[in-house]
Amino acid sequence: MKKILTVSILVFFTIFNTKIYSTEFDIKAKTVILQDYLSGKILFEKNPDLKIFPASMTKIMTTIIAFDLIKQGQLSLDDKFFVSENAWRLSQAGYSSMFIMVGDEISVENLLKGIIVSSGNDACIALAEGIAGTEEEFAIMMTSKANEIGMTNTNFANSSGINHPDNLSTVKDILIMSDYLIRNYPDFYEYFAELEFTWDRTGGDPITQGNRNPLLYKNIGADGIKTGFLSYEKYSLASSIKKKNRRLIAVASGFKTRNSRSKESQKLLTWGLTNFDTIEIAKKGADFTELDVWLGQSDKVTVYSETDIYKTIKKARLNKLKTKILYNGPVEAPIRKDDVLAKLVISYEDNILSEHDLLASKSIKKLNIISRILKSINYLIWGDV
Repeated sequence: MKKILTVSILVFFTIFNTKIYSTEFDIKAKTVILQDYLSGKILFEKNPDLKIFPASMTKIMTTIIAFDLIKQGQLSLDDKFFVSENAWRLSQAGYSSMFIMVGDEISVENLLKGIIVSSGNDACIALAEGIAGTEEEFAIMMTSKANEIGMTNTNFANSSGINHPDNLSTVKDILIMSDYLIRNYPDFYEYFAELEFTWDRTGGDPITQGNRNPLLYKNIGADGIKTGFLSYEKYSLASSIKKKNRRLIAVASGFKTRNSRSKESQKLLTWGLTNFDTIEIAKKGADFTELDVWLGQSDKVTVYSETDIYKTIKKARLNKLKTKILYNGPVEAPIRKDDVLAKLVISYEDNILSEHDLLASKSIKKLNIISRILKSINYLIWGDV
């Protein structure tokens, strides 16, 4: 028999100041996107597929390539790379630099911090050459990785993001890249929140540089990610903010001034926090609810979801979010652990948002023949399963 089980949603979330949602909300940038990290829901977008020069936001992928290799055991934070004249020249050309010297032998960890905190273009080339031999080969690795993670409108032509007509992306793709970084490398992602980096350089006094991300200094919960600037593209920023159990990621490009980049990015992230709530529906692998069992050694079986399930909704609209479980029940034993037993259906304002399989948390054996007969007779008489 088809059963429908309605499940109450227990909500534990931080209440922020509520604002009335306005369709007139806008950000003073050419192209913008804002995502809730847990649910994946896009909360705001403006020309998200517009092609841009990603400038130093390119460096996010440069670090991802290194993190991937470290995870695979092909690279270590303690490995050291020699600095070529090619890399050194960028430190003399007026670009953001770590100020490395020709012939220096620098650890991967220091190069990564020089890239992430100091936005060093020279450090990018040193890392790229150390990993791939040439920056051109490294850029091929970057584009390949972009394609792998779903960045369908991106081509990387260098490791730093400095002027190159073929170094192209979109804010939507940079959002995908930023999400990948945070989700897959939470420990390394902590580098992006460091406020300063001191490079104890060869042949000179140590150089301490502050993080270029202006939001890190505003005490709003920002912990990344990367600024960018090119004279043609103007100012850009991939940013993320974490407030207790919520995280938002924003990417925007085409701010006219450095001050506008900071002010408008903060405005965007604050708007996302104050106008939406993120609700936890199910945690991966955790018992979700119980289903009735027929002719089993247990009368109930717990079920779970294979994935975390979150939904983001407008403030004060929780009563419009509904869940129901569909299953043919009671479920007849035997039941094997991880059997798909039911479907979780989530709807909002009577529109289905998503459907998810629910799996058995444990195996349940069938009753022996005598017990099954007695159970069946009891059911025929009393209607009790």
